[in-house]
Amino acid sequence: MLEPAYQADVVIVGAGVAGLSAAHRLNSAGVTTAVLEAAPYVGGRMATEKVDGFRLDRVGQLLSTSYPELRLTPGLDALVLRPFAPGVLLHSDGRRHRAGAQASGRGARGALHAVRALASAPRSTQRPRSAQRPGPAAAPRTARPGTPWGTAVDQARLGAALSRIAAVPVERLLSRPESPAGQALAARGLPARTVDGFLRPLLASLLCDPELTTSSRCADLALRAFASGRLCVPEGGAEMLPELLARALPPGTVHTGVRVTSVATTTVTTAEHGEFRCRAVLVATDARAAAALLPGLRVPDFHPVTVVHHTTDEPPQTGASLLLDADRSGPVAHTAVVSRVDPSRAPAGRALVSSTVLGVPPAEVDTAVRRHLSRLYGTSTTRWETLAVHHTPEAVPAMRPPHDLRRSVRLLAGLYVCGDHRDTSTVQGALHSAHRAAAALLADLGAAGSMHVAEPPRSVPRAA
Repeated sequence: MLEPAYQADVVIVGAGVAGLSAAHRLNSAGVTTAVLEAAPYVGGRMATEKVDGFRLDRVGQLLSTSYPELRLTPGLDALVLRPFAPGVLLHSDGRRHRAGAQASGRGARGALHAVRALASAPRSTQRPRSAQRPGPAAAPRTARPGTPWGTAVDQARLGAALSRIAAVPVERLLSRPESPAGQALAARGLPARTVDGFLRPLLASLLCDPELTTSSRCADLALRAFASGRLCVPEGGAEMLPELLARALPPGTVHTGVRVTSVATTTVTTAEHGEFRCRAVLVATDARAAAALLPGLRVPDFHPVTVVHHTTDEPPQTGASLLLDADRSGPVAHTAVVSRVDPSRAPAGRALVSSTVLGVPPAEVDTAVRRHLSRLYGTSTTRWETLAVHHTPEAVPAMRPPHDLRRSVRLLAGLYVCGDHRDTSTVQGALHSAHRAAAALLADLGAAGSMHVAEPPRSVPRAA
Protein backbone atom coordinates (compact mmCIF):
# COMPACT_ATOMS: atom_id res chain seq x y z
CA MET A 1 0.00 0.00 0.00
CA LEU A 2 1.06 3.58 -0.64
CA GLU A 3 1.90 5.76 2.31
CA PRO A 4 -0.35 8.86 2.33
CA ALA A 5 2.63 11.11 3.05
CA TYR A 6 4.64 9.79 0.09
CA GLN A 7 5.87 12.58 -2.18
CA ALA A 8 7.47 12.57 -5.62
CA ASP A 9 8.51 15.21 -8.09
CA VAL A 10 6.10 13.88 -10.74
CA VAL A 11 3.10 11.58 -10.46
CA ILE A 12 2.32 9.69 -13.66
CA VAL A 13 -1.20 8.32 -14.02
CA GLY A 14 -1.18 5.17 -16.15
CA ALA A 15 1.42 2.41 -16.55
CA GLY A 16 1.16 1.83 -20.28
CA VAL A 17 4.20 2.18 -22.52
CA ALA A 18 3.76 5.98 -22.67
CA GLY A 19 3.68 6.49 -18.90
CA LEU A 20 6.50 4.03 -18.21
CA SER A 21 8.65 5.52 -20.96
CA ALA A 22 8.12 9.03 -19.60
CA ALA A 23 9.08 7.78 -16.12
CA HIS A 24 12.37 6.48 -17.50
CA ARG A 25 13.25 9.77 -19.14
CA LEU A 26 12.37 11.74 -16.01
CA ASN A 27 14.29 9.42 -13.69
CA SER A 28 17.31 9.62 -15.98
CA ALA A 29 17.22 13.40 -15.52
CA GLY A 30 17.14 13.07 -11.72
CA VAL A 31 13.39 13.69 -11.33
CA THR A 32 11.69 11.26 -8.95
CA THR A 33 8.45 9.71 -10.21
CA ALA A 34 5.56 7.61 -8.96
CA VAL A 35 3.53 5.71 -11.55
CA LEU A 36 -0.05 4.87 -10.51
CA GLU A 37 -1.99 2.19 -12.41
CA ALA A 38 -5.61 1.20 -11.72
CA ALA A 39 -5.23 -2.30 -13.20
CA PRO A 40 -3.43 -5.07 -11.31
CA TYR A 41 -0.76 -5.19 -14.05
CA VAL A 42 1.18 -2.79 -16.28
CA GLY A 43 0.80 -2.43 -20.04
CA GLY A 44 -2.80 -1.39 -20.69
CA ARG A 45 -3.82 -2.62 -24.15
CA MET A 46 -0.38 -4.17 -24.66
CA ALA A 47 -1.40 -7.25 -22.71
CA THR A 48 -0.54 -10.90 -23.38
CA GLU A 49 -2.65 -13.78 -22.07
CA LYS A 50 -0.99 -17.08 -21.13
CA VAL A 51 -2.94 -20.24 -21.97
CA ASP A 52 -1.37 -23.72 -21.68
CA GLY A 53 2.08 -22.48 -22.70
CA PHE A 54 0.84 -20.15 -25.43
CA ARG A 55 1.34 -16.37 -25.30
CA LEU A 56 -1.66 -14.63 -26.86
CA ASP A 57 -1.70 -10.88 -27.57
CA ARG A 58 -5.01 -9.13 -26.99
CA VAL A 59 -4.65 -6.46 -29.69
CA GLY A 60 -1.53 -7.50 -31.54
CA GLN A 61 -0.61 -4.26 -33.32
CA LEU A 62 2.13 -4.73 -35.87
CA LEU A 63 5.47 -3.09 -35.10
CA SER A 64 8.24 -2.09 -37.49
CA THR A 65 11.99 -2.45 -37.07
CA SER A 66 12.23 1.12 -38.44
CA TYR A 67 10.41 2.70 -35.45
CA PRO A 68 13.03 5.13 -34.02
CA GLU A 69 11.49 5.24 -30.52
CA LEU A 70 12.02 1.50 -30.05
CA ARG A 71 15.75 2.19 -30.27
CA LEU A 72 15.76 5.54 -28.43
CA THR A 73 13.56 4.72 -25.42
CA PRO A 74 15.52 4.04 -22.21
CA GLY A 75 14.66 0.66 -20.74
CA LEU A 76 14.04 -1.13 -24.04
CA ASP A 77 17.66 -2.13 -24.62
CA ALA A 78 16.81 -5.79 -23.97
CA LEU A 79 13.79 -5.81 -26.31
CA VAL A 80 14.08 -8.49 -29.01
CA LEU A 81 12.10 -7.93 -32.22
CA ARG A 82 11.15 -10.93 -34.32
CA PRO A 83 10.67 -9.87 -37.98
CA PHE A 84 8.25 -11.39 -40.43
CA ALA A 85 9.56 -12.55 -43.79
CA PRO A 86 10.27 -9.57 -46.09
CA GLY A 87 7.18 -7.87 -47.49
CA VAL A 88 3.82 -9.61 -47.15
CA LEU A 89 1.95 -12.49 -48.76
CA LEU A 90 -1.19 -11.48 -50.65
CA HIS A 91 -3.96 -14.01 -51.27
CA SER A 92 -5.99 -13.47 -54.44
CA ASP A 93 -8.00 -15.82 -56.65
CA GLY A 94 -6.83 -18.87 -54.73
CA ARG A 95 -3.12 -18.04 -55.06
CA ARG A 96 -0.53 -16.40 -52.80
CA HIS A 97 1.94 -13.80 -54.03
CA ARG A 98 4.78 -12.03 -52.20
CA ALA A 99 4.74 -8.25 -52.42
CA GLY A 100 6.55 -5.23 -51.04
CA ALA A 101 9.86 -6.93 -50.26
CA GLN A 102 12.64 -4.36 -50.55
CA ALA A 103 15.73 -6.55 -50.68
CA SER A 104 18.35 -3.80 -50.86
CA GLY A 105 19.08 -0.29 -51.96
CA ARG A 106 20.55 -1.70 -55.19
CA GLY A 107 17.29 -3.54 -55.87
CA ALA A 108 15.27 -0.42 -55.21
CA ARG A 109 17.45 1.63 -57.57
CA GLY A 110 17.15 -1.10 -60.16
CA ALA A 111 13.35 -0.94 -59.97
CA LEU A 112 13.44 2.82 -60.43
CA HIS A 113 15.81 2.54 -63.40
CA ALA A 114 13.58 -0.13 -64.96
CA VAL A 115 10.56 2.14 -64.76
CA ARG A 116 12.49 5.06 -66.28
CA ALA A 117 13.80 2.85 -69.07
CA LEU A 118 10.32 1.61 -69.89
CA ALA A 119 8.96 5.14 -69.88
CA SER A 120 11.70 6.52 -72.17
CA ALA A 121 12.05 3.61 -74.60
CA PRO A 122 10.60 3.97 -78.13
CA ARG A 123 7.17 2.44 -78.49
CA SER A 124 8.48 -0.11 -80.97
CA THR A 125 10.85 -1.56 -78.38
CA GLN A 126 8.04 -1.95 -75.83
CA ARG A 127 5.94 -4.17 -78.10
CA PRO A 128 6.25 -7.97 -78.22
CA ARG A 129 8.89 -9.11 -80.71
CA SER A 130 6.32 -11.05 -82.74
CA ALA A 131 4.27 -7.90 -83.20
CA GLN A 132 7.29 -6.16 -84.77
CA ARG A 133 7.61 -8.75 -87.56
CA PRO A 134 5.50 -8.04 -90.65
CA GLY A 135 3.67 -10.76 -92.52
CA PRO A 136 0.97 -13.34 -91.81
CA ALA A 137 3.26 -15.55 -89.71
CA ALA A 138 3.13 -13.09 -86.83
CA ALA A 139 0.52 -14.60 -84.49
CA PRO A 140 -0.82 -12.65 -81.48
CA ARG A 141 0.66 -13.68 -78.13
CA THR A 142 -1.43 -14.09 -74.98
CA ALA A 143 -0.24 -11.86 -72.12
CA ARG A 144 1.06 -13.68 -69.07
CA PRO A 145 -1.17 -13.18 -66.07
CA GLY A 146 0.19 -10.66 -63.58
CA THR A 147 -0.04 -10.50 -59.80
CA PRO A 148 -3.10 -9.10 -58.00
CA TRP A 149 -1.44 -5.67 -58.07
CA GLY A 150 -0.45 -5.66 -61.76
CA THR A 151 2.13 -6.58 -64.35
CA ALA A 152 5.91 -6.57 -64.08
CA VAL A 153 5.92 -2.89 -65.02
CA ASP A 154 3.38 -2.14 -62.27
CA GLN A 155 5.51 -4.06 -59.79
CA ALA A 156 8.58 -2.04 -60.78
CA ARG A 157 6.62 1.19 -60.32
CA LEU A 158 5.45 0.00 -56.91
CA GLY A 159 9.02 -0.83 -55.87
CA ALA A 160 10.18 2.60 -56.99
CA ALA A 161 7.32 4.30 -55.10
CA LEU A 162 8.17 2.42 -51.89
CA SER A 163 11.83 3.33 -52.29
CA ARG A 164 10.97 7.00 -52.73
CA ILE A 165 8.71 7.19 -49.69
CA ALA A 166 11.33 5.43 -47.54
CA ALA A 167 13.76 8.26 -48.34
CA VAL A 168 11.36 11.17 -47.80
CA PRO A 169 12.00 13.11 -44.55
CA VAL A 170 9.14 12.86 -42.05
CA GLU A 171 8.59 16.62 -41.93
CA ARG A 172 8.04 16.69 -45.70
CA LEU A 173 5.40 13.95 -45.39
CA LEU A 174 3.65 15.97 -42.69
CA SER A 175 3.54 19.03 -44.95
CA ARG A 176 1.64 17.24 -47.73
CA PRO A 177 -2.04 18.07 -48.35
CA GLU A 178 -4.29 16.01 -46.08
CA SER A 179 -7.30 13.92 -47.05
CA PRO A 180 -8.70 10.48 -46.17
CA ALA A 181 -6.16 7.83 -47.11
CA GLY A 182 -8.59 5.98 -49.36
CA GLN A 183 -9.11 9.10 -51.46
CA ALA A 184 -5.43 10.06 -51.51
CA LEU A 185 -4.37 6.68 -52.93
CA ALA A 186 -6.29 7.33 -56.14
CA ALA A 187 -4.26 10.49 -56.76
CA ARG A 188 -0.79 8.92 -56.40
CA GLY A 189 -0.39 7.92 -60.06
CA LEU A 190 -0.33 4.18 -59.42
CA PRO A 191 -2.63 1.82 -61.34
CA ALA A 192 -5.96 1.01 -59.73
CA ARG A 193 -5.01 -2.68 -59.55
CA THR A 194 -1.88 -1.79 -57.55
CA VAL A 195 -3.91 0.34 -55.16
CA ASP A 196 -6.71 -2.19 -54.68
CA GLY A 197 -4.59 -5.34 -54.83
CA PHE A 198 -1.75 -4.23 -52.53
CA LEU A 199 -1.91 -0.79 -50.91
CA ARG A 200 -5.47 -0.97 -49.58
CA PRO A 201 -5.14 -4.34 -47.78
CA LEU A 202 -1.67 -3.38 -46.52
CA LEU A 203 -2.71 0.01 -45.12
CA ALA A 204 -5.89 -1.42 -43.62
CA SER A 205 -3.75 -3.84 -41.61
CA LEU A 206 -1.12 -1.27 -40.64
CA LEU A 207 -3.69 1.33 -39.56
CA CYS A 208 -6.39 -1.08 -38.22
CA ASP A 209 -8.75 0.90 -40.46
CA PRO A 210 -10.59 -1.24 -43.03
CA GLU A 211 -12.32 1.77 -44.65
CA LEU A 212 -9.10 3.84 -44.88
CA THR A 213 -10.66 6.94 -43.35
CA THR A 214 -7.30 7.71 -41.69
CA SER A 215 -5.43 10.91 -42.54
CA SER A 216 -3.29 10.50 -45.66
CA ARG A 217 -0.33 11.90 -43.70
CA CYS A 218 -0.61 9.11 -41.15
CA ALA A 219 -0.95 6.59 -43.98
CA ASP A 220 2.23 7.95 -45.56
CA LEU A 221 4.06 7.53 -42.25
CA ALA A 222 2.85 3.91 -42.07
CA LEU A 223 4.01 3.23 -45.64
CA ARG A 224 7.35 4.88 -44.89
CA ALA A 225 7.87 2.62 -41.87
CA PHE A 226 6.91 -0.43 -43.96
CA ALA A 227 9.23 0.52 -46.82
CA SER A 228 12.23 1.33 -44.63
CA GLY A 229 12.02 -1.60 -42.19
CA ARG A 230 10.47 -4.99 -41.54
CA LEU A 231 7.15 -5.75 -39.87
CA CYS A 232 7.81 -7.51 -36.59
CA VAL A 233 6.51 -8.60 -33.19
CA PRO A 234 8.26 -8.43 -29.81
CA GLU A 235 9.67 -11.73 -28.61
CA GLY A 236 7.50 -13.11 -25.82
CA GLY A 237 4.40 -11.08 -26.66
CA ALA A 238 3.30 -7.45 -26.66
CA GLU A 239 3.51 -7.31 -22.87
CA MET A 240 7.30 -7.44 -23.06
CA LEU A 241 7.52 -3.73 -23.88
CA PRO A 242 5.77 -2.49 -20.71
CA GLU A 243 7.31 -5.25 -18.58
CA LEU A 244 10.85 -4.34 -19.65
CA LEU A 245 10.16 -0.67 -18.97
CA ALA A 246 8.69 -1.43 -15.53
CA ARG A 247 11.54 -3.74 -14.51
CA ALA A 248 14.17 -1.14 -15.35
CA LEU A 249 12.61 1.57 -13.15
CA PRO A 250 13.80 2.01 -9.53
CA PRO A 251 12.02 -0.32 -7.07
CA GLY A 252 8.83 1.17 -5.68
CA THR A 253 8.22 3.48 -8.66
CA VAL A 254 5.22 1.60 -10.11
CA HIS A 255 2.10 1.04 -8.00
CA THR A 256 -0.65 -1.13 -9.49
CA GLY A 257 -4.23 -1.39 -8.23
CA VAL A 258 -4.38 2.35 -7.44
CA ARG A 259 -7.38 4.14 -8.93
CA VAL A 260 -6.97 7.88 -9.51
CA THR A 261 -10.18 9.91 -9.15
CA SER A 262 -8.93 13.46 -9.81
CA VAL A 263 -5.81 15.42 -10.67
CA ALA A 264 -4.52 18.96 -10.23
CA THR A 265 -1.16 20.58 -10.89
CA THR A 266 0.38 19.47 -7.58
CA THR A 267 -1.89 16.72 -6.26
CA VAL A 268 -3.40 13.44 -7.35
CA THR A 269 -6.38 12.02 -5.45
CA THR A 270 -6.81 8.26 -5.30
CA ALA A 271 -9.79 6.18 -4.23
CA GLU A 272 -7.83 3.99 -1.82
CA HIS A 273 -4.94 6.11 -0.56
CA GLY A 274 -6.05 9.73 -0.42
CA GLU A 275 -3.95 12.55 -1.87
CA PHE A 276 -0.57 12.24 -3.51
CA ARG A 277 1.47 15.45 -3.41
CA CYS A 278 3.95 16.31 -6.15
CA ARG A 279 5.41 19.10 -8.29
CA ALA A 280 3.68 18.08 -11.53
CA VAL A 281 1.23 15.51 -12.92
CA LEU A 282 1.40 13.59 -16.20
CA VAL A 283 -1.76 11.77 -17.34
CA ALA A 284 -0.66 8.83 -19.51
CA THR A 285 -3.86 6.79 -19.75
CA ASP A 286 -5.96 5.92 -22.80
CA ALA A 287 -7.97 8.74 -24.37
CA ARG A 288 -11.27 8.04 -22.59
CA ALA A 289 -9.73 7.71 -19.13
CA ALA A 290 -7.66 10.85 -19.74
CA ALA A 291 -10.78 12.84 -20.66
CA ALA A 292 -12.46 11.70 -17.43
CA LEU A 293 -9.60 13.24 -15.44
CA LEU A 294 -9.09 16.26 -17.71
CA PRO A 295 -12.51 17.79 -18.54
CA GLY A 296 -12.70 19.05 -22.10
CA LEU A 297 -10.03 16.74 -23.50
CA ARG A 298 -11.29 15.44 -26.84
CA VAL A 299 -12.16 11.74 -27.05
CA PRO A 300 -11.56 10.41 -30.58
CA ASP A 301 -13.47 7.67 -32.32
CA PHE A 302 -11.89 4.23 -32.15
CA HIS A 303 -11.25 1.29 -34.45
CA PRO A 304 -12.35 -2.03 -32.89
CA VAL A 305 -10.02 -5.00 -33.29
CA THR A 306 -10.67 -8.70 -32.73
CA VAL A 307 -7.81 -11.18 -32.52
CA VAL A 308 -8.57 -14.91 -32.85
CA HIS A 309 -5.90 -17.42 -31.79
CA HIS A 310 -5.86 -21.04 -33.01
CA THR A 311 -3.45 -23.89 -32.54
CA THR A 312 -2.72 -26.91 -34.70
CA ASP A 313 -0.07 -29.62 -34.92
CA GLU A 314 -0.03 -29.31 -38.74
CA PRO A 315 0.76 -25.64 -39.44
CA PRO A 316 0.18 -24.09 -42.88
CA GLN A 317 3.27 -23.89 -45.06
CA THR A 318 3.59 -20.12 -45.23
CA GLY A 319 6.72 -19.77 -43.14
CA ALA A 320 7.17 -16.58 -41.13
CA SER A 321 5.03 -14.50 -43.49
CA LEU A 322 2.22 -12.08 -42.80
CA LEU A 323 -0.71 -13.11 -45.01
CA LEU A 324 -3.24 -10.52 -46.23
CA ASP A 325 -6.47 -11.07 -48.17
CA ALA A 326 -6.29 -8.91 -51.31
CA ASP A 327 -9.82 -10.04 -52.29
CA ARG A 328 -11.33 -9.00 -48.93
CA SER A 329 -13.53 -12.08 -49.17
CA GLY A 330 -13.96 -12.66 -45.43
CA PRO A 331 -13.54 -11.12 -41.98
CA VAL A 332 -9.77 -11.71 -41.61
CA ALA A 333 -7.61 -8.70 -42.54
CA HIS A 334 -4.30 -10.44 -41.84
CA THR A 335 -3.09 -13.68 -40.32
CA ALA A 336 0.19 -15.46 -39.59
CA VAL A 337 1.64 -18.59 -38.09
CA VAL A 338 3.07 -16.42 -35.29
CA SER A 339 5.00 -19.27 -33.71
CA ARG A 340 7.12 -19.38 -36.89
CA VAL A 341 8.00 -15.72 -36.31
CA ASP A 342 8.44 -16.00 -32.53
CA PRO A 343 8.83 -19.62 -31.32
CA SER A 344 8.51 -18.51 -27.67
CA ARG A 345 4.77 -17.95 -28.18
CA ALA A 346 3.87 -21.65 -28.44
CA PRO A 347 4.98 -24.87 -26.72
CA ALA A 348 7.15 -27.31 -28.66
CA GLY A 349 5.26 -29.33 -31.26
CA ARG A 350 2.35 -26.88 -31.54
CA ALA A 351 1.76 -23.99 -33.92
CA LEU A 352 0.06 -20.72 -33.01
CA VAL A 353 -2.00 -19.07 -35.77
CA SER A 354 -3.14 -15.53 -34.89
CA SER A 355 -5.68 -13.74 -37.09
CA THR A 356 -6.95 -10.17 -36.91
CA VAL A 357 -10.48 -8.99 -37.72
CA LEU A 358 -10.95 -5.25 -38.18
CA GLY A 359 -14.18 -3.39 -37.52
CA VAL A 360 -17.29 -4.95 -36.04
CA PRO A 361 -16.81 -8.74 -36.06
CA PRO A 362 -19.48 -11.12 -37.42
CA ALA A 363 -21.87 -12.75 -34.96
CA GLU A 364 -20.26 -16.22 -35.17
CA VAL A 365 -16.76 -14.83 -35.39
CA ASP A 366 -14.81 -18.06 -34.82
CA THR A 367 -16.83 -19.97 -37.43
CA ALA A 368 -16.45 -17.17 -39.97
CA VAL A 369 -12.73 -16.84 -39.28
CA ARG A 370 -12.15 -20.59 -39.61
CA ARG A 371 -13.96 -20.64 -42.96
CA HIS A 372 -11.92 -17.70 -44.20
CA LEU A 373 -8.61 -19.14 -42.95
CA SER A 374 -9.32 -22.39 -44.77
CA ARG A 375 -9.38 -20.45 -48.05
CA LEU A 376 -6.40 -18.26 -47.23
CA TYR A 377 -4.13 -21.12 -46.17
CA GLY A 378 -5.58 -23.72 -48.54
CA THR A 379 -6.10 -26.29 -45.80
CA SER A 380 -8.84 -27.61 -43.55
CA THR A 381 -9.25 -25.82 -40.22
CA THR A 382 -11.92 -28.09 -38.73
CA ARG A 383 -9.44 -29.73 -36.35
CA TRP A 384 -7.83 -26.48 -35.24
CA GLU A 385 -8.33 -25.65 -31.57
CA THR A 386 -9.54 -22.18 -30.63
CA LEU A 387 -7.40 -20.79 -27.80
CA ALA A 388 -8.93 -17.32 -27.38
CA VAL A 389 -11.05 -14.65 -29.04
CA HIS A 390 -10.06 -11.17 -27.85
CA HIS A 391 -12.36 -8.31 -28.87
CA THR A 392 -11.26 -4.76 -28.01
CA PRO A 393 -13.93 -2.18 -28.97
CA GLU A 394 -11.60 0.81 -28.42
CA ALA A 395 -8.35 -0.73 -29.60
CA VAL A 396 -6.92 2.06 -31.78
CA PRO A 397 -7.78 5.78 -31.74
CA ALA A 398 -9.01 6.91 -35.17
CA MET A 399 -6.83 9.43 -37.02
CA ARG A 400 -9.30 11.01 -39.43
CA PRO A 401 -8.35 14.27 -41.15
CA PRO A 402 -7.66 16.87 -40.06
CA HIS A 403 -5.40 15.06 -37.62
CA ASP A 404 -2.77 16.85 -35.54
CA LEU A 405 0.10 14.41 -35.13
CA ARG A 406 1.74 16.63 -32.54
CA ARG A 407 -1.15 17.48 -30.27
CA SER A 408 -0.07 19.49 -27.26
CA VAL A 409 1.24 17.46 -24.32
CA ARG A 410 1.48 20.50 -22.03
CA LEU A 411 -1.91 21.68 -20.81
CA LEU A 412 -0.38 24.19 -18.39
CA ALA A 413 2.68 24.37 -16.15
CA GLY A 414 2.35 21.38 -13.86
CA LEU A 415 -0.20 19.39 -15.88
CA TYR A 416 0.69 17.23 -18.90
CA VAL A 417 -0.81 14.44 -20.99
CA CYS A 418 0.63 11.80 -23.35
CA GLY A 419 -0.41 8.63 -25.16
CA ASP A 420 -1.16 7.36 -28.65
CA HIS A 421 -4.12 9.78 -28.80
CA ARG A 422 -1.66 12.74 -28.78
CA ASP A 423 0.49 11.50 -31.69
CA THR A 424 -0.03 8.58 -34.07
CA SER A 425 -2.15 5.64 -32.94
CA THR A 426 0.81 3.29 -32.78
CA VAL A 427 3.37 2.10 -30.26
CA GLN A 428 5.79 4.49 -31.95
CA GLY A 429 3.31 7.34 -31.41
CA ALA A 430 2.76 6.49 -27.75
CA LEU A 431 6.51 6.43 -27.09
CA HIS A 432 7.10 9.63 -29.04
CA SER A 433 4.36 11.48 -27.16
CA ALA A 434 6.00 10.39 -23.89
CA HIS A 435 9.30 11.74 -25.18
CA ARG A 436 7.68 15.11 -25.92
CA ALA A 437 5.85 15.23 -22.57
CA ALA A 438 9.02 14.43 -20.60
CA ALA A 439 10.91 17.17 -22.46
CA ALA A 440 8.18 19.73 -21.73
CA LEU A 441 7.98 18.67 -18.12
CA LEU A 442 11.74 18.89 -17.59
CA ALA A 443 11.83 22.35 -19.16
CA ASP A 444 9.14 23.59 -16.78
CA LEU A 445 10.60 21.91 -13.69
CA GLY A 446 14.01 23.29 -14.45
CA ALA A 447 12.57 26.81 -14.36
CA ALA A 448 10.50 26.14 -11.24
CA GLY A 449 13.35 25.61 -8.80
CA SER A 450 14.15 22.60 -6.61
CA MET A 451 11.19 22.51 -4.23
CA HIS A 452 9.73 19.04 -3.73
CA VAL A 453 6.23 20.27 -3.02
CA ALA A 454 4.84 23.31 -4.79
CA GLU A 455 2.13 25.76 -3.84
CA PRO A 456 -1.48 24.59 -3.27
CA PRO A 457 -2.98 23.01 -6.38
CA ARG A 458 -4.96 24.96 -8.93
CA SER A 459 -8.10 23.53 -10.42
CA VAL A 460 -7.85 21.60 -13.67
CA PRO A 461 -8.70 23.77 -16.70
CA ARG A 462 -10.81 22.68 -19.62
CA ALA A 463 -8.24 21.23 -22.00
CA ALA A 464 -8.06 21.25 -25.77
